[in-house]
Amino acid sequence: MRILFILQIVFTVICPSNAQIVQTVQGSIVDKESKLGIQNVSVRVFNKSVDLGISSDSNGDYKIQNVPVGSYTLQFSAVGYKPYTLSDLRVTSAKEVVQNAELEDATLNLKAVQISYKRKISNEMAVVSVKQFDVQETERYAGSRGDPARMASNFAGVQGADDSRNDIIIRGNSPQGVLWRLEGVDIPNPNHFNIPGTSGGPVSMLNNKMLSNSDFFTGAFPSDYGNSTAGVFDLQMRNGNKNKYEFTTQFGLLGTELGLEGPIQKKKGSSFLVNYRYSTFKIFDAFNIKIGTNSIPAYQDGSFKINFPVNNKTKFSIWGLGGTSKIDLIVNDQTEPPKELYGENDRDQYFQTYMGCIGANLQHSLNAKSYTKISLAVSTANMNANHDKVFRDSNYVVTSLKPILDYTYITKSILLHALYNLKLNSRMVLKAGIINNTYFVSFHDSSRQYPPTLVQWQIRNSYRGNTNLSQAYAQLKYRLSEKMTMIGGLHGQWLSHNHSFALEPRLGIKYIANPFCNFSFGYGLHSQMQVLYQYFAQNPSPSIQPLLNPNMGFTKSHHFVVGNDYQIGNNFTIRSEAYYQYLFNIPIEVKSGSSFSAINQGGNFSRLFPDTLVNKGTGYNYGIELTLSKTFSDGYYFLFSGTVYDSKAKGNDGIYRNTDYNGRFIGNLLAGYNITIRKNNALILGGKVTYAGGQYYSPPDSAASVSVGDLVVIESQRNTLKFDNYFRADLKLGYRINRRRVTHEIALDFVNIFNTKNVLNLTYSPDLAAQGQYPFTKSYQLGFLPIFYYRLDWHN
Repeated sequence: MRILFILQIVFTVICPSNAQIVQTVQGSIVDKESKLGIQNVSVRVFNKSVDLGISSDSNGDYKIQNVPVGSYTLQFSAVGYKPYTLSDLRVTSAKEVVQNAELEDATLNLKAVQISYKRKISNEMAVVSVKQFDVQETERYAGSRGDPARMASNFAGVQGADDSRNDIIIRGNSPQGVLWRLEGVDIPNPNHFNIPGTSGGPVSMLNNKMLSNSDFFTGAFPSDYGNSTAGVFDLQMRNGNKNKYEFTTQFGLLGTELGLEGPIQKKKGSSFLVNYRYSTFKIFDAFNIKIGTNSIPAYQDGSFKINFPVNNKTKFSIWGLGGTSKIDLIVNDQTEPPKELYGENDRDQYFQTYMGCIGANLQHSLNAKSYTKISLAVSTANMNANHDKVFRDSNYVVTSLKPILDYTYITKSILLHALYNLKLNSRMVLKAGIINNTYFVSFHDSSRQYPPTLVQWQIRNSYRGNTNLSQAYAQLKYRLSEKMTMIGGLHGQWLSHNHSFALEPRLGIKYIANPFCNFSFGYGLHSQMQVLYQYFAQNPSPSIQPLLNPNMGFTKSHHFVVGNDYQIGNNFTIRSEAYYQYLFNIPIEVKSGSSFSAINQGGNFSRLFPDTLVNKGTGYNYGIELTLSKTFSDGYYFLFSGTVYDSKAKGNDGIYRNTDYNGRFIGNLLAGYNITIRKNNALILGGKVTYAGGQYYSPPDSAASVSVGDLVVIESQRNTLKFDNYFRADLKLGYRINRRRVTHEIALDFVNIFNTKNVLNLTYSPDLAAQGQYPFTKSYQLGFLPIFYYRLDWHN
């Protein structure tokens, strides 16, 4: 608090102005079905002290000028359309607010009950288990670190009880089952330091300053999404400001970045948006500033979007996202065993990753009832690692180094998504499309890790080739009345190299009981291909061997969801959902007595090379979720999300066991308050408490572990033990200063303020084994960590 007070005095002295500072709120309003601009939409921006409005022009554009800085509600209404209200519109002095809207037809009965839709989701075919991802919340919520994935862990049904990674664990499913979609195409894992076969990582490449509000699905999602059994994060990039140049610089613990946006040709409405970030830890290292370790994580990422409106009917854009990361975890220079280490303490590790994706979108409104959109992109994802085993004597002196692991995984992809949307009449909307993802892979993996005496390299992957995942979908939205909507669809997918095929029905029903209450039901059959490198793996051998599991089929899951939304007043909502998921066709090992299930993969820094697999495993998830929320208004917000659930899977031993992701319960409580100071400034306060069930784990097999040199569990007792429950409290303090053309913001995010020791996993220590001690130890998660940033926004 003392730091914030001093900064307030400094900025007050430098910029003593106390005059009211104003800004512009603008955007475009289009018809949901045709994407054509809507004229004469009444746009109103208001709070307790300000109420301003305007009507959209012939192109659907609007501009409200002289809006004082602060927080507002933005409301759109037009004859023949359902009204749309957006809460928590933040207006600052440095950047114009660009807020677009898509309005939905309401021509069935203009005298019927009118519902003012708040935070409308982008995909109109979704009625259950969907939340809108709000970019401002990634900054506002304590502990989110500006990361969309970590922010999503605040939602009901989503587990975020791992401080080292941002894996999205939805309703007890593996994070491997999450689909990342950006600008309409399915993209590779968008995280730094990611491991093949995972969907998360320690640091996200996605920059929240580049994103628009997007959709996050936790089950029974519409038929335009495939190749996922858990959930979908469907992200959209925003367009740059088409009227003036705006700049952002930010210096913080997690990165130093620079952003720029502005017009290319004002008359045509074209714009650009670009952002670059570099690891602050690496900057410290360059200036010889010590941070307590020689293992410096080096990463950088960038993203851009260039928008070219051809005319009122046609829009074209080019976008890109990419990043590199590298870390060397060196232990051979240590003179005593470390108490805690990010990585294994018996080896030097050299690890680097690269991901890049660039694409183009073309959207064309065919007429007043239909539009088409084509998205095409290319991507690459590279991972490379080398490990050297460190041998020591009884005095902990290094005696030798031995290379024990070498792998390189390269996946290059061509990604296509084409869709057609048609409003058949006032009751029915048809949406259909095709998705085609072609993967060109080059996998090499050799190991001689276990046992440590192994001399010959054992090849586990040595494959170069390609495969193709083709998908098609169609869905019909039918409004039986203003209160009842039904959505039915089909999704099909086919994998070329082994001819796996799935045809999946989807169904959603929504009933609006009154202006404050609605009920929903959803069903979907969902399928997902297996991890690519496991299709092309072989039995470990010094020579090339036949592929072990090239013919694995899709894992499949039936999703059933019922839900209720109840709105109290303008900003308070109670949401509840109950769900059941039955998973089948899960790969399990053919060997008798094996409890292995592929559903337990994808949530750590390891790759798995199981024995021969067959699609005969099953599993289930069920649970109840409750969310109580108040959107930001009157200077404060709060959110409670709670889930009670169960997650089980069955291997070849025929026993249903707890999955690795069965925490049993999750609870999150968040709240925040902004205090306005001298009209234009704000003190930002926020807090978060998370309490979740501990992770299940398996008892170790001591003799087998010592023999192999790594952790080996007792197969018949898989996931019968449980770590202590997880608890973490976070606190955020910040201060925002608005001056003419400039906004300063400084904040401190105190992660794990009570320094609670939460268990991460059980590990095997060869050094302890060599000393005749018990070789198994618990590794702990992140302790107290203060994360700071200073951001400066300004415009020309």
